[in-house]
Amino acid sequence: MARAAVAAERQARADEDVGTGGEPWKTVLFNCACHTFDEVEKIVMQATRCSLSRARALSWEVHSKGSAVVYEGPQERCEAVAEVIASVGLRVEVTR
Repeated sequence: MARAAVAAERQARADEDVGTGGEPWKTVLFNCACHTFDEVEKIVMQATRCSLSRARALSWEVHSKGSAVVYEGPQERCEAVAEVIASVGLRVEVTR
């Protein structure tokens, strides 16, 4: 069931990007030793409107791999997500 929900969320995001001529935009969060897991999870939840379990998985990916795509969708939404995350001092990038 969780996989179906993730697939549906990804499809909804891809549908939002129809007409832009390519891949959806991505918001990438980079690892930072100056923030706790709780802080990162809280801001990711706030910025992306995801669940705590999704935010925990993303924060662990950022910690263990150095970065993670925390949101995919239209450029404007990715930039809005990045702005919220960057507001607490985390390094984030919007890319294609």
